[in-house]
Amino acid sequence: MQNFNKTFKILSKILLLFTLSIYISNSTRLFASSTGIYSSYKSDLMLSDYLKDVKNKMQNKTGVYVLEQGIEAMLSRAWLTQHAQTTIDVQYFIFSTDNIGLIATNYLIEAAKRGVKVRVLVDDIMVEASGEDLLKIASHKNIEIKIYNPMANIGKNIFQKIINLSTDFHKLNQRMHNKTFTIDGKVTITGGRNVADEYFGYDHEYNFRDRDVLLVGGVVSKVQKSFNEFWENKLSVDIKDLLKNKKLDSDTPIFTKLHEYASNPKNFVPSVRNKINEIPLAIKEIQEQKKLQWIENVQYISDIPGKNNANKFLAGGGASTDKLISLLKNSKESVIIQTPYLITTKKTRKILKELVAKGVDIKILTNSLASTDNLEAFNGYQRDRQALLKTGIEVYEFKPNAKIRQKIMSEVMQKQLKKAPIFGLHAKSMVVDNKTSIIGTYNVDPRSANLNTENFVIIPSSKIAKEIKEGMIEEMKEENAWKISLDWNPDSLVDLKKRIRVKIRRIVPKSIL
Repeated sequence: MQNFNKTFKILSKILLLFTLSIYISNSTRLFASSTGIYSSYKSDLMLSDYLKDVKNKMQNKTGVYVLEQGIEAMLSRAWLTQHAQTTIDVQYFIFSTDNIGLIATNYLIEAAKRGVKVRVLVDDIMVEASGEDLLKIASHKNIEIKIYNPMANIGKNIFQKIINLSTDFHKLNQRMHNKTFTIDGKVTITGGRNVADEYFGYDHEYNFRDRDVLLVGGVVSKVQKSFNEFWENKLSVDIKDLLKNKKLDSDTPIFTKLHEYASNPKNFVPSVRNKINEIPLAIKEIQEQKKLQWIENVQYISDIPGKNNANKFLAGGGASTDKLISLLKNSKESVIIQTPYLITTKKTRKILKELVAKGVDIKILTNSLASTDNLEAFNGYQRDRQALLKTGIEVYEFKPNAKIRQKIMSEVMQKQLKKAPIFGLHAKSMVVDNKTSIIGTYNVDPRSANLNTENFVIIPSSKIAKEIKEGMIEEMKEENAWKISLDWNPDSLVDLKKRIRVKIRRIVPKSIL
C-alpha cells in the first residue's frame, strides 16, 4: 500500500497515465487489439457508440481484460478519458504531481470542458498538491474534488495535526486505499496502481510491477454504487468546504497554464501524441482475437467508508478481510499470492498452516529488503518471517533487478536510462484452485485487514486464472526472485546502512503497518 509514513504525494495529476499513454509506440496497437472498444480520438464517436455491439452482453456479463503492463494501463485511461460522454469518477490513494501530472490534469480539464462531469476523490494523507491549486481546478463548473478523512494534511495547521494524532489515532489511521477509475458508469479500471510515474514504469530510479483489470458492463454498476457511497459519506469533504476561507488569486489562470504546458511539444511530443489515432486499425483484430473475456458472476468487493465501526482500537476487520479469509479457507488445491507487504499475524499463520495440512499448495511472492520501498512494512514482515515459513508455505522475495522488468517496463524508458531503476513488487493478486482470480488493492498486512478501506474483483474464470498464475510463477523463477528458507534469506546481500535502517523501524507497532 505505500505506507502511512511515506512522503506525502498526490493529486494534480489525475490523468498522468493518460499522458504517458502517449509514449507508447507499438504498445498502443497491442492494447487496443486486446479489448475491442477503442478508436481514434479525432473521431466524433463517444464511448457509448463503441459499446453498442456489446450492449446486450453488458446486461448480465462483465467484460474482463487484465492490464499487466503499465503501458496498457495508461493507454486505457487515456482513451477512456477522451471518449467519456457523461461522467468520470476517480477514486485513488495516491495521485502524484510530477511533470506528467500537469499534462494529465489538462486531459481531465479538457473532458470537463466538453461537458463531462468529473468527480475526484483522494485520500488526504498523501496529497501533495497545494490547497490553492486544488481549489483552482475545482473552480471549473464540471469538476468536483473531495478529500477523504482530512485530518492530517489539507486545511490543517501543525497544531490541528498534533491534536488529531494524539486524540483520535485510530480514525487518523483509517485511510481510503480504494482505486477505481470509472467512465460513464459503464467501464472501470481497478487494481493495484496508484497514479504516479513508478506505477507505470516511467520513474528514473524506482518502478513497480503492478496489475489492474479493465471491466466493461456487468459488475461496473457495483463499482459505481460503491464510489457514490464514498462520495456521499461524511468522511469525504469537498475541497471548497475544507478551504472555505481561502481566497484565490484571480491573476493566475491555472487552466490556461496547464493547457500551454501540455501543448508544448517539448513536454508532449506530437509524434507520440498521434499514436492514439492509429487505434481504429486494431479494432478488427480485437474482435477476432476475443481478448476481452465476457464472464458471468464477477464480484466486486469493497469496504464501506471508514472500514468498520472503530469499536476495536486499530482492529475491527471489514468486508474485504472477511471475503478473502473465506476464499482462503475454501481453497482445495492451491493458492498463489502476490503482495508487496507480507505482515502476518498469529491468525493468518494459523489459517495457512491448516490449509497446508489439508494438502493445499501455497506460494507467496513479496518484496525483498533489496526491492522494497517500505522499510516499516518490511520490518513487520521480518519480525515473523521464520514463523511464517514454519507453516509450510513457500515464500519468494522479489529481486530489485528482476529480468521481468525488461518485459513490463516502458520500452521508451529502457532506451533513455543509462542505469536501470530498482524494480519492486506492488501487485496485489491471488489465484485460488486454478479457477478464481482476485485483483485489487488488498495487501497481506494488518493495515489492509483493519484500517484501510480496500477493494478487489473476484473473477471466476479458469482461462484468466491460468494466464495470471503463469505470470506469477514466472516471476518466482530464479532470474526474478529468491526462494527463501528457514536457513537463508537475501537480507545480507543488502548494504549495512539499509539493514540498520530497517531494524530501527521495529519501534513501529505492527497493528498500523
